Amino acid sequence: MNFDIPEKLQSYLDELDRFIEQEIKPLEEANDNIRFFDHRREDARTDWDRNGLPNEDWEALLAQAKRVADAAGHYRYPLPEEYGGSNGTNLDMAVIREHLATKGLGLHNDLQNEHSIVGNNVGLLLMIEYGTDEQKAEWIDALAEGRAGFAFGITEPEHGSDATHMETVAERDGDEWIINGAKTWNTGIHKAKHDLIFARTSGKAGDGNGITAFLTPTNSEGFKVEEMLWTFNMPTDHGRVSMDNVRVPHNSIFGGEGRGLAVVQHFFNENRIRQAASSLGAAQFCINESIEYAKHRAPFGKPLSSNQGIQFPLVELQTQCEMLRALIHKTAWQMDTYGAFSVSDKVSMCNYWSNRLCCEAADRAMQVHGGLGYSRHKPFEHIYRHHRRYRITEGAEEIQMRRVAGYLFGFMNQRAPKGVKES
Repeated sequence: MNFDIPEKLQSYLDELDRFIEQEIKPLEEANDNIRFFDHRREDARTDWDRNGLPNEDWEALLAQAKRVADAAGHYRYPLPEEYGGSNGTNLDMAVIREHLATKGLGLHNDLQNEHSIVGNNVGLLLMIEYGTDEQKAEWIDALAEGRAGFAFGITEPEHGSDATHMETVAERDGDEWIINGAKTWNTGIHKAKHDLIFARTSGKAGDGNGITAFLTPTNSEGFKVEEMLWTFNMPTDHGRVSMDNVRVPHNSIFGGEGRGLAVVQHFFNENRIRQAASSLGAAQFCINESIEYAKHRAPFGKPLSSNQGIQFPLVELQTQCEMLRALIHKTAWQMDTYGAFSVSDKVSMCNYWSNRLCCEAADRAMQVHGGLGYSRHKPFEHIYRHHRRYRITEGAEEIQMRRVAGYLFGFMNQRAPKGVKES
């Protein structure tokens, strides 16, 4: 068994590092763009006069960085070659996302809004796999180039993690469907021209089948953004929406009637292993920064690094990083080799533990750095506030643990949900 990063992938990491230094860092430092990453970051990113939405200059900078990365051939790396990508594997993406997150905050990679020079465009992956020919013609180029996107209307105000109990319903009326209901935590809804609304079209509450996804124009009559939800980490792009007799054509169905939930589950594992790798990278950044600071900070006449009270907590965190890295790489490789649903329990292990580890590493970094660590002149408070989100939003850690328990005790099988093609 060889646990080294494949030579080809290591060469690509080196190429990414050169690209960041030559193209992205100069853009980050131009025109006071650094305000979005230094101690002013939260204020600079947030348009307080527009109810806490992302500042348009901030989003324009992210879009510019993506265009630069796309022109250099990096942004579409995980996509199939026919769409301008490099057929990036799950192992590739896990290693890349950890590598970029280990560098800390920057225009190269900012997980607050899933920005990266190597894109993790779940909407595009779904469109390639499940879009009709008509939908692909309309969407694929625009999604790949970052000119368009759609929000995901899955979570409901009264049900949270239980996506099978949907009160949002759609009824057919000739060549149209009429949607009624509400969704919350619709990320990106402030800009999206469409919302992928999941509604029950048949069956009963608790059924996995009978839920249909509709590409719903956000300017439809009866579609309303009720509020933007302020969070621990601002700005906010998370909206609560309502639908009152919203009409959409039959060809707006995405992934097949009654199969919406199963379609989205196809990419849950791929997204979760990548997110786990990002949290691992952020945790490693916090540990690395703490070690360097402890070597040079010398209160009471000796470096902090000489104190076991500083050493031992960082040793424990580094040990967890090493073990988690091995599990993430193994799991990603198995997903590539045997299918995305072949190791669902391992994906859940990676996901919930990496998010918890990142929060613990950020908290320890604040403690090691003292008052400076608590201030916004260091990024640890930002990392903590952001990655605390993932202990809830990527499937709450309790849900992930229950999922693992299901496999341990024989309640679940390592296979794709009914109606979903294995990758």
